[in-house]
Amino acid sequence: MKCIALLSGGLDSCLAVKVVAEQGIEVLAFNFQTAFCSTGSKGASCGDATRISDQEKFNLKVIHIGQEYLDMVAKPKHGWGKNMNPCIDCRILMLNKAKEYMEVTGAKFIITGEVLGQRPLSQHWRAMKDVERESGLEGLLLRPLSARLMPPTIPEIKGWIDRDKLCAIEGRQRKEQFAMAKAYGVENPPTPAGGCLLTDPAYSDRLRDVLEHTGGLTVHLAQVIKYGRYLRLDAKTFTVIGRNQEDNFHLEALQLPDEWKFRPLNCMGPVALGNGPLDDTAKRSIASMLARYADRPADGIVQVEARQGREGAPELFFATAAEPEAVGAVRV
Repeated sequence: MKCIALLSGGLDSCLAVKVVAEQGIEVLAFNFQTAFCSTGSKGASCGDATRISDQEKFNLKVIHIGQEYLDMVAKPKHGWGKNMNPCIDCRILMLNKAKEYMEVTGAKFIITGEVLGQRPLSQHWRAMKDVERESGLEGLLLRPLSARLMPPTIPEIKGWIDRDKLCAIEGRQRKEQFAMAKAYGVENPPTPAGGCLLTDPAYSDRLRDVLEHTGGLTVHLAQVIKYGRYLRLDAKTFTVIGRNQEDNFHLEALQLPDEWKFRPLNCMGPVALGNGPLDDTAKRSIASMLARYADRPADGIVQVEARQGREGAPELFFATAAEPEAVGAVRV
């Protein structure tokens, strides 16, 4: 008997796999990676799924979802949560993807680490039923951690799994989960929730701004606004200025042929990426804002090189630091 598990990398999904696997069922763990799987404000990362799978010897398959996921984030049927997290639509999409692998793998049902009442948007009874129905998995979606609080599923009714050995956890407290982790011998239990950037308030503000001015998302836009300081110059133009060496590295790596890269020549300082139709005034403005964050020389004048794409001809600007008020007025 096989089943598919959605493994986020958090503690709950890890325990769900443990609960089912100890009944002799082969669990195939699936982790879906998106443009928003990255370290979040709480220090968690979607990469924890790989770590915990290696540690616990789970059979893990990682699947990347691209533009289809971005389109869903831009216009979720069930709306966003507190930030830009479309949790219900996200769950439905991932379950639909997992369902495609049921016939291929010979799996009979799907499990998740959802806990009844744990999250106000997506883990109350009505939302969980909506997810089950809209993913076409009625009766075949088992939540092992709260199963005994819910009507029996097909795996329980048919005796594929023993309902009495499933759990009855409810609410936002995680004392029971941590006790279970200890009992199962899970070393360094993963954080309770993964690192989805869509739950991060600062990143969500940037994403709203992009949607407001472009109407849609691309993988590139979702990636580039993860880094540095994000400044909206006008309806068609924004710049991202690095805060540290890591930001600079990512911005340089992400530069597209039509984007402009700005860097200081006569001092240490950040890299800036300019996106949009940049005229001379916009370039000078970005150079001035970059100078604001550079280790300026004694005379206060920063030589800034601007280059479109990696092969474009360089342009040189002599910039003084923008006033804090000017930067604050356009910073998102």
